[in-house]
Amino acid sequence: MNKLYPDAAAALDGLLKDDMLIASGGFGLCGVPERLLDAIRDSGVKNLTFASNNAGIDNEGIGKLLRTRQVKKMIASYVGENKEFERQFLAGELEVEFCPQGTLAERMRAGGAGIPGFYTRTGVGTQVAEGKEVKSFDGRNGAEDYILEHGIFADLAIVKAWKADETGNVVFRKTARNFNAPAATCGKVCVAEVEEIVPAGSLDPDCIHLPGVFVNRMIVGAPYDKKIEFVTTRERKPA
Repeated sequence: MNKLYPDAAAALDGLLKDDMLIASGGFGLCGVPERLLDAIRDSGVKNLTFASNNAGIDNEGIGKLLRTRQVKKMIASYVGENKEFERQFLAGELEVEFCPQGTLAERMRAGGAGIPGFYTRTGVGTQVAEGKEVKSFDGRNGAEDYILEHGIFADLAIVKAWKADETGNVVFRKTARNFNAPAATCGKVCVAEVEEIVPAGSLDPDCIHLPGVFVNRMIVGAPYDKKIEFVTTRERKPA
């Protein structure tokens, strides 16, 4: 089965529709599926729900789709550095489901494993627990309360990887592994954009982060421009 497509629009052909839930990898501006997000924006689909650690910044990542008003809801952990996100949220134009970072990663992982829900101590007694089932279980410190969190089952997963072989076995690079791996597994269909495609068998099996069984389609997205959220410089000392 040939999983490699010529470009992002071709890889997403037949997969996009209004009102869908998309799990998107990335951590800050690291490991963001830029080409696929551009293609989603250009397709014109609307009323999208994104499950992602963050929403990028104003003109990068999911921030591009916020600008075009194609996103109706964000399930996210960190939403700073995005003025348009802030404006839409405060104006009541964007629905936001805040989720602790570890819980969000586990919700994606659970969805990928076919687990509809799990109990966690994270968020007990806070706004995170509002409207959720709370149960008491015997733990290390005796009986403790836990809240029920639901696994994320996305219509589509989009991720960015460093390398992949021709069969779709994927290697992420450093911080990009944080959310790309769990996001990839929880989608009915996973499309990956990668920097480099290598021959099958050339990747060390012990170093593969995402088996090819989870990857349905791929594109080569390189070359990329390195995006930097904050540029910090020092004054040059006199010679």
